[in-house]
Amino acid sequence: MNERPGFYEFFAGGGMAREGLGERWRCLFANDFDPKKAAAYAENWGGQALHVGDVGRVTTALLPDVADLVWASFPCQDLSLAGAGAGLKGGRSGAFWPFWGLIESLKAEGRKPRTIVLENVCGLLTSHGGADFAALCEAVGDAGYWLGALVMDARHFLPQSRPRLFVVAIDDQWEFRGGVTSPYAVDCWHPERLRLAQAALPERVRQRWLWFAPPAPAASNVRLMDLIETGPNVRWHEPAETANLLAMMSPVNRAKIDLVAGNHGRAVGAVYKRTRIENGKKVQRAEIRFDIAGCLRTPGGGSSRQIIMTVEDGKVRSRLITARETARLMGLREDYILPARYNDAYHLTGDGVAVPVVRYIARTIIEPALSVSAGSARAAG
Repeated sequence: MNERPGFYEFFAGGGMAREGLGERWRCLFANDFDPKKAAAYAENWGGQALHVGDVGRVTTALLPDVADLVWASFPCQDLSLAGAGAGLKGGRSGAFWPFWGLIESLKAEGRKPRTIVLENVCGLLTSHGGADFAALCEAVGDAGYWLGALVMDARHFLPQSRPRLFVVAIDDQWEFRGGVTSPYAVDCWHPERLRLAQAALPERVRQRWLWFAPPAPAASNVRLMDLIETGPNVRWHEPAETANLLAMMSPVNRAKIDLVAGNHGRAVGAVYKRTRIENGKKVQRAEIRFDIAGCLRTPGGGSSRQIIMTVEDGKVRSRLITARETARLMGLREDYILPARYNDAYHLTGDGVAVPVVRYIARTIIEPALSVSAGSARAAG
C-alpha cells in the first residue's frame, strides 16, 4: 500500500482498535454513544474524527471517503452468558442492525467498505440456537462480501483469558487470493463451536465462506507478575478481608495457595468471585489462577471486579486490581490516559478489544488482503 489505509471505528470505546491498528492506518471516523468513553477517546486521540451519539442517528453524510476497513466491536450484553439472552433483538446488541444499515447505505452510494471486522463474545455463535450468528452472516454475505470467522483469545498475546469472535468480511468485487486462507482450517482459531455454527449456515452463505488461517503467534513471554504494580501507593485489603477470600475458596483453589506458599519467593495470582452450584445450592466461591488473569468484565458489582492476590514468603495479601493493571492486560500503552474514576476506567478497559489481537488481525489478514486487492485493481486499471 502506497499510502496509509483509512478506517471507520464504530462502538469505539476508548479507541483500542485504533491503538491496535497503529500509525500505519489513519482514522477517518469514530463513533460511540457513551460520553465517558468518548471523552477518553478524545483525550488520547483528539476529537477531530469523533462523533458522539447513538449509531442509529449516524448518517452516511458524516462518513468521509471510502473506508478500507470498518471495525465494529458492537455491544455484547445481550449475547454474553451474563445477559438475558435477547441476542441481536436486544436493546444493546441489537445496535448491530442500524450499524449494518449504514454499511448498506454506503454500498448504495458506491462507497462500499473494502473490509469489515465485527467483534463480539463467542455467545454470538449459539445465541437463539445459532439464529443470530446466521442472521449476521447472511446480512454480510448478501451485501456482497466474502466472510469468515475466527475465535481469538487474548491469552496468545497477554496474560488474560479473553476469547472473542471476529467475523472478517472482504468486498467480493476485489480480487482476493492466497496467503491467509486454507481450504479448511482446523487450528487454534477455529474451535468446534465455530465449525458447527458455520456448518449450520445457509448454503448461499457457506459458498461465500473463507477459512482465514493466520499462523499461530509466538508464545507470549509477558507474565501476569510483570504487569502488577508494587509501589507504596497500592492499597491492600485488611487481613480480615483477605482471610474471608481464602475462606471462600474451594479445597482445590486453596491448595493452589498452599502450594505456592511452600515454594518461597513471590507469586502473583488473579481472583474472581463466581457462583457455583454445590450439593444443589448456589455458593459464592473465590477462584484463583497464577498463570493468567480471568476475562476482564465491566464492573456491574463487587463480584465482577478482579482481585490481585500475592503470596510472598508464606504471607498472603489481596487487593482490587488497579485501573492501570486492567489497561496493561488489554495491551494499552503505559501513557494511555485513563478516566480518573476507577469504575469508569474499569468499564472502558473491560468493554474493550485486546490491542495486540487487533494488531495481529490487521497484520495477518486485513493488510495482506488490501495489498493483493490494491495490486489487482491497479493492474485492471
